[in-house]
Amino acid sequence: MPFAELPELKTIYNGGGVRIPPNKTVPLTPRVRRLLDSSPLRRLASVRQLGLVSLVYPGAVHSRLEHSLGVYHLALAFLASLHGDDRFREAISEQDAAAFLVAAILHDIGHWPYCHPIEDMDLPDMPRHEERTSQLISTDEITELLVADWGLRPERIAQLILGTAGDTSGKIIHSLLSGPIDVDKMDYLMRDSLHAGVPYGRHFDQDRLLASLCLNANGESLAITEKGRTAAELMVFARYVMFSEVYWHHAVRSATAMLQRTVWLGRDHLDTNLLVQSTENTFVQRISDATKNSDAQFILEGLFGSQRKLFKRIATFDAKTHTVLHNTLAGLSYKNLVHVSNCFVKRLEKKTGNTIKQNEILIDAPPKEREIEFNLQICCRGQLNESECRWRSLVEMSPVTQSLAQLQFDHLVKQVRIFGSGDAVSAIQHTTGLEDILLEASNDACN
Repeated sequence: MPFAELPELKTIYNGGGVRIPPNKTVPLTPRVRRLLDSSPLRRLASVRQLGLVSLVYPGAVHSRLEHSLGVYHLALAFLASLHGDDRFREAISEQDAAAFLVAAILHDIGHWPYCHPIEDMDLPDMPRHEERTSQLISTDEITELLVADWGLRPERIAQLILGTAGDTSGKIIHSLLSGPIDVDKMDYLMRDSLHAGVPYGRHFDQDRLLASLCLNANGESLAITEKGRTAAELMVFARYVMFSEVYWHHAVRSATAMLQRTVWLGRDHLDTNLLVQSTENTFVQRISDATKNSDAQFILEGLFGSQRKLFKRIATFDAKTHTVLHNTLAGLSYKNLVHVSNCFVKRLEKKTGNTIKQNEILIDAPPKEREIEFNLQICCRGQLNESECRWRSLVEMSPVTQSLAQLQFDHLVKQVRIFGSGDAVSAIQHTTGLEDILLEASNDACN
């Protein structure tokens, strides 16, 4: 049976469903409603999509459940568009299409509050959200719904989300969930931009992209036709600006550095199994309980207390103009980064003659991995033979894509930053040569 007969696709134009911003109605069948009402999905209603970003953009308090509904809504649109692609119809059965819709709904099920910055610390015994995804999909509650309502096994859904499927249909579906142009990115760019109150993530032509979807040269991944190229370029720009102005805003990075240090200070007293089951409120309480009678308490109070008191910028170093320092600190393990930070404080005390507490100066260094990759194939058809594609990459056709998605982001946005409390900033405000002091701190044992 063709996947166009899926009951979920038939609901697209019926006008009923649940409303989400911006003025969208997500159509729901009974089996989709049962999945959304399960306890793992309901927990996502109490987990914010953007975590600490709301400390800078107060409207950015939308939940991962809202995002999951938006992703599901786009998944329906992807299937409707790709139904016109012969190779896609041949590769994707009705069961495959149903699995894609389920995976779209469940793709964030393993997330917990602030999990990304904590995962960046790579602490032992701290599970990653991908592990939680597999665990939660395999619970009795979700498994029973998948088998009874959808005729699907939890192992298959986990493979599609995590990208471990080896068959052609599995590879195709994973590219719809996680690729240069996917249901996840297309929703979060628009939704995060909307709630943050900025225009940057909404300035790409979503309808044009949807109309240009096709399969790539080997038929195993999502691609676009040439008419979607400009829309794809605008999506690259939208991602770049959202990272620059929202996700990697300097005050967001200050809050991130503060949260990471509180987790580090309380790491020996944290029950990680409980932490990854947290909602926003229970997460803060568990971190607070683990950091009693430590320096972390005043940092935690600045993040989640009655008054917002984020650490201030002391200095920033990008990869283009401070190459040696950036290369030295980017990608450093969190344990080593704390060590460098402590050495830096000791050297500052010696130079200034002022007392500076170790946990009142924090170093925020980016991971080495690129946040933005845009390997996308484009089908270019000739005027004489429109039935055949000449495949080219978007980067090849669009130098601006390479510049924004790779060079400019890595060189200018992913900065090494130093933050300090008010007292620390006052103690070193007239100090010169911070870059040299930091390099010295990163190159010795600080005995």
